[in-house]
Amino acid sequence: MPSDRYSIFSVLLEALRGQSGWRPAWRKASPKPAYDVILVGGGGHGLATAYYLAKRYGLSNVAVIEKGWVGSGNIGRNTTIVRSNYLLPGNVPFYETSMKLWEGLEQDINYNAMVSQRGVLNLYHSDGQRDAYARRGNAMRMHGVDAELLDTEAVRRMYPWLNFDDARFPIKGGLLQKRGGTVRHDAVAWGYARAADRLGVDIIENTEVTGFRIADGRISGVETTRGFIAAKKVGLACAGNSSRVAAMAGLNLPIESHVLQAFVSEGIKPLVDGVVTFGAGHFYISQSDKGGLVFGGDLDGYNSYAQRGNLPVVEDVIEGGMALMPRIGRVRLLRSWGGIMDMSMDGSPIIDQTPITGLYLNAGWCYGGFKATPASGLCFAHLIAKNEPHEVARGYRLDRFRTGHMIDEKGMGNQPNLH
Repeated sequence: MPSDRYSIFSVLLEALRGQSGWRPAWRKASPKPAYDVILVGGGGHGLATAYYLAKRYGLSNVAVIEKGWVGSGNIGRNTTIVRSNYLLPGNVPFYETSMKLWEGLEQDINYNAMVSQRGVLNLYHSDGQRDAYARRGNAMRMHGVDAELLDTEAVRRMYPWLNFDDARFPIKGGLLQKRGGTVRHDAVAWGYARAADRLGVDIIENTEVTGFRIADGRISGVETTRGFIAAKKVGLACAGNSSRVAAMAGLNLPIESHVLQAFVSEGIKPLVDGVVTFGAGHFYISQSDKGGLVFGGDLDGYNSYAQRGNLPVVEDVIEGGMALMPRIGRVRLLRSWGGIMDMSMDGSPIIDQTPITGLYLNAGWCYGGFKATPASGLCFAHLIAKNEPHEVARGYRLDRFRTGHMIDEKGMGNQPNLH
């Protein structure tokens, strides 16, 4: 009898029988002629949507179509940070829902996603920035989200090796969310894939969608490199490729694609036991369980579909790190990579029906894609199953740019690369 549920007992059992009873985490499914729902994109959002469609809404005749392999896109190309420290009422309930789902994820999907609530600390460097963080912290508390405003000494007790006094931007304090932290990104993809597969979902890898069949304003299926597959409903969860895929259906999305680089250093002894962000520049850092410093910063300043970036941004990000913590200057950079960010016009996502009946959109995640994974999947599944938005995602409409109901968290206007 294959070991199906992970537990200490199954680990001991497999040790006794020579590890001969493990089954693959998910099936290598071949496409069926037709499905109730097809999800285009086998990243975190697509897999989470498939799981919640099956688990919460009883829809298991579902296929996830991925042009590469599970985990090959943005779900495996991020800095693994999760948080719900948002300001605007259109965002706070959604990301707090995601945080709560993160907290119970491993038990829910029976998979070790390495959820580590080590805390997220946003540093401030001026009185004006302190007041802005106090406002954000108050907004979080009004929604039941944990937030703590720290002064300089409190931050010094947490991270005494930061550059406090002789820095160009002295550290005045920070906004702390203790429930924030990191999650192993690959494990999220694998865990959702395994859990969805156990509920009957077909995960079809190495199959690219090349078009859609649409007649009289209604979608009837997708064209792929393995032939046509019929579906009553189709959901797009394609991250940075959303605009290109939607264009096959004749849709012009209010999205630009930009590359965001991330970096990891050689392994060192424990130094950063939480997540720290630099308030005077765009730099954020944590430390992986293997000892590598994982950090990132700004987008590359041009539109791109490439999963790689350029050296000027590498220099800018590392300059921010050196300004904040000069002691990392002798640590060697091990590798870097890029993810394609689907940047919306107001910096907030889109979870909505499209003008084409039966075609649904999940896109525009900007920097918030990974941390949103569980809530994105839940809300997108709710939309597809019920044809109505989930209560915490009602503001994420596609037509808000036409009606003027933007959710501009950073107040940067309609320039996607600034969000």
